[in-house]
Amino acid sequence: MTDTARLNQIIADSGYKLSYIANYLGLSSYGFARKRDNISEFTPSEINSLCELLKIHSLEDRFAIFFATKVDAKSTV
Repeated sequence: MTDTARLNQIIADSGYKLSYIANYLGLSSYGFARKRDNISEFTPSEINSLCELLKIHSLEDRFAIFFATKVDAKSTV
């Protein structure tokens, strides 16, 4: 799962318009929104391109943003 809030903050800080980013990735604005909102998943090449564009260099940051886990409040260990 994508950490949508964190990704949106990085995008806002970058100054890029969502339509520009979508086009950069070869996606429609709607397709990019679906991926940001976890309706569909980013491909590895899209993740690499997005990280390059947004200057997300740390592997820790990449993992935290694009491989966030959904926590179910009902489950207990």
